[in-house]
Amino acid sequence: MTITHGGNLFAISRERGWDWREVLDLSASINPLGPAPGVRPAIEAALERISHYPGQMPGELEAALAAEWRVAPHQVMAGGGATELLHFVARAGWNGPSALVTPVWSEFYRAFPHALRLPMDDPERWPQRGLLVLSQPVNPTGAEVPVEILRRAIAGREGPVLIDESFIEFTRTESAVWWTEHHPNLLVLRSLSKFYALPGLRVGAIVGSSEWMERLNRRREPWQVSTLAEAAALAAIADREHAERTREVVETERRWLLEELSGLYGLHFAPGVANFLFAETDRPAKEICDWFLDRKIILRNCTRLPGVAGEAIRFAVRTRPENERFVQAAKEFFCAPQE
Repeated sequence: MTITHGGNLFAISRERGWDWREVLDLSASINPLGPAPGVRPAIEAALERISHYPGQMPGELEAALAAEWRVAPHQVMAGGGATELLHFVARAGWNGPSALVTPVWSEFYRAFPHALRLPMDDPERWPQRGLLVLSQPVNPTGAEVPVEILRRAIAGREGPVLIDESFIEFTRTESAVWWTEHHPNLLVLRSLSKFYALPGLRVGAIVGSSEWMERLNRRREPWQVSTLAEAAALAAIADREHAERTREVVETERRWLLEELSGLYGLHFAPGVANFLFAETDRPAKEICDWFLDRKIILRNCTRLPGVAGEAIRFAVRTRPENERFVQAAKEFFCAPQE
């Protein structure tokens, strides 16, 4: 399958000759409030250190993440984004059989190209051996996987489990990072791109048991997190007020979007908890995405992703002015007569 991603704001803007600042990118679901206020000063203060090597391992960041997630520092490995860490695990941490519970983030298909693909709604079919990959909440639908299903999958398996929690900070869902020390077969992937709005700096982390981390650290290459990225991440996770305000804004704006869009013809929204909305569509998703793109609004076409039935789109929850811009365009498109 062809691997595609959202967040192609700059490439699309260059191709069309647009100022990227005029484009509303709803294909990448990033914190609508942007980075915490302390991130920019932290980057500026760290500039005087860029002529020196950072630490081979980002110990200060790993300790801060461990404190934030209430796990031991040796259980955390920080890296150059969730993508880098995912491929590191696939390359250095596991070379046996694997299974993806679909739908799941598209990069997993590249990391595990020969994996079985199994439906999310039939846990009885999930294999007991080999690596099992899931996401919480589900990407791209935003659905919340019942905690009891995850616990059962972890406790009853002979093989390891990798859970992608890239969007979990936007939710009130219980994180699996707190289970890692008691489940040697569990790994949890976390991103600092989405909730902390740092995609341009590439920071992520993986959390696991002492056994898993010892195994991964033996193969880990040095200098995976830059000086500026570590400084920004430390400032971002330290701002609890910004984090809580983000959750409140996303919850409010998500409800508002659903209220405004739920009556439109041809849009069928799936239940979800994340900072994006997923909808099956009566009209071709490509037609919808192309129409919005002509109006400088980028949506995510989810059609033909494994685990997604039929035509479907996804779009991010943003600030009220940005959401109003999208809703105005959506009402024009979905209320217009079909040709």
